[in-house]
Amino acid sequence: MAVGISGSPSATSKSRVLVEHALAQLEARGAAVRLIDVATLPADALLGRGSASQLTDALARVAEARIVVAGTPVYRATYSGLLKVFFDLLPQDALVGKVGVPIVTGHGVAHSLALDHGLRPLFASVGATVIAHGVYATSEQFADGTPAAELRAAVDRAVREAVALASAGSD
Repeated sequence: MAVGISGSPSATSKSRVLVEHALAQLEARGAAVRLIDVATLPADALLGRGSASQLTDALARVAEARIVVAGTPVYRATYSGLLKVFFDLLPQDALVGKVGVPIVTGHGVAHSLALDHGLRPLFASVGATVIAHGVYATSEQFADGTPAAELRAAVDRAVREAVALASAGSD
């Protein structure tokens, strides 16, 4: 099973489009997939001020997954607060034995370090094995919300790497 986590507040975000593309590639390879749109989860539950079955279900899907794809736009030089609050709810070693696929979008190349200095350590903090080639995308790589061929190819490469790591870990 593979889970994609969209950490953007926008349902039409570029990072969400790339997470959805990664999930489609994983599904084409036979994986059961699930998209978790953090922005649609109940805010009080995300903030620990209550509980909600939607959040409990989302956390359970992450626990069941072998591959976890997380996408986020860059905010203040790092991942979104939505993604942070969701990851904060995961137990300390929640992603041990799982493969993490980081996807980050930003306006320009100046924010590309958010991938290695933000999302990669976030995955590692809960024990994930993170693929070597995460994906960073700029606004210029999208035309009318559609990712350019080279960007789709970068996501496809990340998926292949994740599948190889997940397969090697299940031996």
